Amino acid sequence: MDDVVLSAPLFAGIDPDAAKALLASMSRVDLGRGQVLFHEGDRGDRLYVISRGKVKLGRRAPDGRENLLSVLGPGEMFGELSIFDPGPRTATATAVGDARLLELSQDELVTWVERYPAVAKHLLAALARRLRRTNEALADLVFSDVPGRVAKALLDLSTRFGQPVEDGVRVAHDLTQEELAQLIGASRETVNKALADFTARGWLRRDGRAIVILDMARLERRAR
Repeated sequence: MDDVVLSAPLFAGIDPDAAKALLASMSRVDLGRGQVLFHEGDRGDRLYVISRGKVKLGRRAPDGRENLLSVLGPGEMFGELSIFDPGPRTATATAVGDARLLELSQDELVTWVERYPAVAKHLLAALARRLRRTNEALADLVFSDVPGRVAKALLDLSTRFGQPVEDGVRVAHDLTQEELAQLIGASRETVNKALADFTARGWLRRDGRAIVILDMARLERRAR
């Protein structure tokens, strides 16, 4: 698991021994499925790297509706926004399944960046990628139909959680039907209709809280 964590932007471009020393100094946080790490609006002063499992980041509208912003897995990092711009958390972080995280405080991170300035470049690049994904998601909500958004979401999940199997790529997203619909920004019924259509066309197979992509090329064309 150390190798997975060391792939995070926090450790990029620095001496391996120094990276391992920082890793050893980070605190471990274990979460059970459905356990909340922090709520939207909480004071943010910690950065987290996922060692095992998945964490979802979501927001709740005043009328109670929920929107799932992203699902993150091993080696991915979150919470860094509050380090650079102290303020309330912009989302609620919840474990999708049993998860293990490593945390670093704001003071420790500042000391680390001052010692290794190159780390700041990698952290800023990670923030830029997240902003780019957010802009793409907003554009998709305006310009893409629901099946296109479903295809794009499945492809994104496959790049991070996909595992080759005999007949395709198995993507264990571990999300309920409602959570998957929240991630796509559509009703559960509409998302299920799109998934049923993709299944009937032979593009994928549903397997509980996972899918097996059988025809990646067709799914990619539908996502455009």
